[in-house]
Formats: sequence, structure tokens, C-alpha cells
Amino acid sequence: MVPLLLVLLLALILFGAGFALKVLWWVAVIVLVVWLLGFIARGTHSSGRRHRWYRW
Repeated sequence: MVPLLLVLLLALILFGAGFALKVLWWVAVIVLVVWLLGFIARGTHSSGRRHRWYRW
């Protein structure tokens, strides 16, 4: 009975980790797309020079 519970617990942990990693990959892709859009669509400064849209 104990080995069965350990296997089920391991399966739940691995399923949870896999789901979390998949969510993190989607978050990374969304952040990359937003960054690229901001890089492409950056505005011009009052002096006419282009500047970064983010502060860092």
C-alpha cells in the first residue's frame, strides 16, 4: 500500500511540475512578444531621437 501511495505522490508531483513549466514557457513567450512589440513600436523623443520605451 505504501509503495502505491509513493508512486501516486510522485506522479502528482511530476504532473504539477510539468504543468508549472508549461505555464512558465507560455509566460516567457508572452513577455518576449511584448518586448519585441515595444522594441519595434518605440516612439521618438522630443529631440527627434528614438529612445527606449522601458526604463531599464
